[in-house]
Amino acid sequence: MPVYYLPAEPIFPPPSQAEPNGLVAVGGDLSSERLIAAYSEGIFPWFSKGDPYLWWSPNPRLILTPDRLHVSKSLKKTIRRDRFHVTYNCAFAEVIKGCSQAKRGDEDGGTWITDEMLDAYVELHRLGYAHSVEAWLLEDGEAVLAGGTYGVAMGRCFFGESMFHCRPDASKVAFVALVRWLEKFGVELIDCQMKTEHLMRFGAWEVSRDEFVKKLHLATLGDTPPLSW
Repeated sequence: MPVYYLPAEPIFPPPSQAEPNGLVAVGGDLSSERLIAAYSEGIFPWFSKGDPYLWWSPNPRLILTPDRLHVSKSLKKTIRRDRFHVTYNCAFAEVIKGCSQAKRGDEDGGTWITDEMLDAYVELHRLGYAHSVEAWLLEDGEAVLAGGTYGVAMGRCFFGESMFHCRPDASKVAFVALVRWLEKFGVELIDCQMKTEHLMRFGAWEVSRDEFVKKLHLATLGDTPPLSW
């Protein structure tokens, strides 16, 4: 299948034309207009430093709905102890930086979060599309960012991007807070992108790309203004 190179206009081919590995297109830019156009079709950027811009729509797709969130007994205990102070949209740039520096297994963390990606999502945050949840700890009388998560909201859909922690359970607490927060604002669909056992334990499950795109279009109804959170 030929690779689709994006034109100057912020448009994408249908996700159904993606390659078997989920690659939809190459090139373009990270302007807010292009990112919004991509998310509205269930497409997201993911590439390493030095690579061309790569745009993806994997099949199957991992999703979660707030009503199916599963919180383990041990995590419920942690949340009840109020060890972490949770905030919303108070340290967006710091959260995405934390995600870019996080170690995952034996490999570096969010290597796709280049400086250019960080700037692009900070701009989406300024426009009201991108949001973060932060988990803080008080250490030696000072508030320390212990973990967090961020993503993009459009209509009644939230596209989860990444999470990090530098203290045990911090990202889990932030994620649960995020899902409960989204539920208050009527969000019906949370895109978790690709399968991980970590997210499966929270109640996420896989659907086909076609089913995901249908759910996405129902959740956005063609109109994707930023939520006023």
